[in-house]
Amino acid sequence: MSTVEFRVGSRAHITVETEVCRSCTTKACVVCCPANLFVPTSDGGILFNYEQCFECGTCYLVCNNEGAIAWTYPDGGHGVVFKRS
Repeated sequence: MSTVEFRVGSRAHITVETEVCRSCTTKACVVCCPANLFVPTSDGGILFNYEQCFECGTCYLVCNNEGAIAWTYPDGGHGVVFKRS
C-alpha cells in the first residue's frame, strides 16, 4: 500500500444505486473489495468511497443485483498509480 498513489478525479468512476442495494441479501461488494471501500448502512444501503479504489472491478463482477453498481475507468490522468519500489 505504501507504493500506491491515488489521483482523485472529480467524477466517481463507480456509482452505487442505494435503492437497489437495499434488496441485496449477500452484500458481496462489502466482502470482496480489497480496499474495504463499501460500507453497509443502517438502512440496508451501501456507502461507497471511490477515492482509494484499486480499479480491480471485483465489485462489479460479484454484484448479483442488476443496476446496483455502475463501473467505468476514471477519467484520463486520474485513479490509482502503482509505483515500483
